[in-house]
Amino acid sequence: MAESILQTINSPADLRRLPAEKLTQLAAELRRFIIEIVATKEGHLGASLGVVELTIALHYIFNTPEDLLVWDVGHQAYGHKILTGRRDVFHTNRQLNGISGFPKRSESEYDTFGVGHSSTAISAALGMAIASGLKGEKNKQHIAVVGDASIASGMAFEGLNHAGVTDANLLIVLNDNSIGIDPSVGALKDYLIKATVGHKPAQANIIEALNFQYFGPVDGHDLPSLLKVFEKLKHINGPKFLHVITKKGKGLQKAEEDQVKYHAPGKFIPDTGELLPYDTTDLSLKFQDVFGLTLVELAEKNEKIIGITPAMPTGSSLKYMMDAFPERAFDVGIAEQHSVTLAAGMATQGFTVFCAIYSTFLQRAYDQVIHDVALQNLPVIFCLDRAGLVGEDGATHHGVFDIAFLRCIPNMSIFSPLDEVELRNMLYTTQENKPDGPLAIRYPRGRGFRKEWELPFEIINFGKGRCLKEGTDLAILSFGAIGQNAMEAIENISEKEKIAHYDMRFAKPLDEDLLHTIFQKFRNIVTLEDGTINGGFGSAILEFAQRNKYFVPVKVLGVPDCFIDHGKVTELQEIAKIDVSNLSATFISLLK
Repeated sequence: MAESILQTINSPADLRRLPAEKLTQLAAELRRFIIEIVATKEGHLGASLGVVELTIALHYIFNTPEDLLVWDVGHQAYGHKILTGRRDVFHTNRQLNGISGFPKRSESEYDTFGVGHSSTAISAALGMAIASGLKGEKNKQHIAVVGDASIASGMAFEGLNHAGVTDANLLIVLNDNSIGIDPSVGALKDYLIKATVGHKPAQANIIEALNFQYFGPVDGHDLPSLLKVFEKLKHINGPKFLHVITKKGKGLQKAEEDQVKYHAPGKFIPDTGELLPYDTTDLSLKFQDVFGLTLVELAEKNEKIIGITPAMPTGSSLKYMMDAFPERAFDVGIAEQHSVTLAAGMATQGFTVFCAIYSTFLQRAYDQVIHDVALQNLPVIFCLDRAGLVGEDGATHHGVFDIAFLRCIPNMSIFSPLDEVELRNMLYTTQENKPDGPLAIRYPRGRGFRKEWELPFEIINFGKGRCLKEGTDLAILSFGAIGQNAMEAIENISEKEKIAHYDMRFAKPLDEDLLHTIFQKFRNIVTLEDGTINGGFGSAILEFAQRNKYFVPVKVLGVPDCFIDHGKVTELQEIAKIDVSNLSATFISLLK
């Protein structure tokens, strides 16, 4: 058996000491190492398998970390992490107190820019290149590795547009595999496919039209070719663009055949790629599937319903509607701003538009929410998936800010269901009684709480909360599915008859009639939310108390004023002290 090369690589400097003919063996070892770790520890698989040769070639030819390498999004950066000193801790990837699943500046000098959301690499690398020029660092290289889905985003085009009128020493490497998490969409994808299959792109090369020197396409799994072209590009000044063709999931047949499923497949058998059996018989459906299936059910009876998602049809489960009603369901690619304003345009024409978007990605379209939707009071329904703490993806993906940043917008309403039946009923309510203005429905990542969720529809009283449990001394006001933790915490307490629990349902508008009753009855109040304490649901309750001159003590529980890293959702809830055990302790202390 050949001696392991990977075990001798503790930094790119070690890599660069290898003879070039050894790199193919290293690529095989690196690919195998990623497969074996992810098979048992889980994580993002296909993207990193597709760029193994590209990763090796970049670190072999360029003098990282002095030369600055930026990975867009970062799903594909596992090989990069392993080659830059994190091989022996890679098994802790995405675990509590382990390394991050994405490049992170505080983790390594080789992670030049923190990423997690798409299409930021070009702007970041251009900023670095311009700064290097101002410092007189003429020979420093700046490389941005961007996927074909990410480069179609508006921000990527903004970066390209600016870079093309500079003399910045910038190399953009397009990692083209025709897929992001779901298959890439749009006219640019069609253009790239034509370039890939041999149409002469120079006849109308969009990249050269933006003043970049264009090179490629190059086979991204052909190491000698990659080394040759990078060596050439290293000595060319100004903005450069290399088109590299790769295959997502390369080296694991099942990952190549089902690139959507093997983006983040869960646990599998390393040798075959066979997914390990996961018995879902006794598990509730995921919130996203309740959304997707309910939307199809409603769309069957209401031809005015439209669904939109920015590049997450599978993750948001809008795929169900895209299959059933392709003419009324749209994946617009990684274009959150466009998705929101597109929804606004459709709403002006009398359609009931559901914009399905992860909470963390709605942050990228904040101006459009305010300017194009709320200012015109258009009834766009934002279905905010992955709201709250999301787990292993960490700080870049937690959906904890939406309550606070939406609550301050005039005309906006915010609803969060306690369970999947409530989600289903609110979707039904919105198309039966179309809201007067924009509405955000936020729901968590993962499975719900009720196996029997497909119950007859009921209208939800808009702006009204409900009492889940009567009590005498302490009132718990919960917002959303985190109320399930409160319910369990109360059951663990011997004096539970003293605790009342209210599912407030709406953070805006508040149920002020119910709040007056609560503040006049109880001597202690707790608010609970799976969102940031600053400016969130609890803040709304405190504002209500101040306006109405109530002096009842209110304890606000939620996500503290810090960025919370990665780990299991239960572990992160414990850090935020909104897990069942901490809630029980808090409630007991307040009863005393």
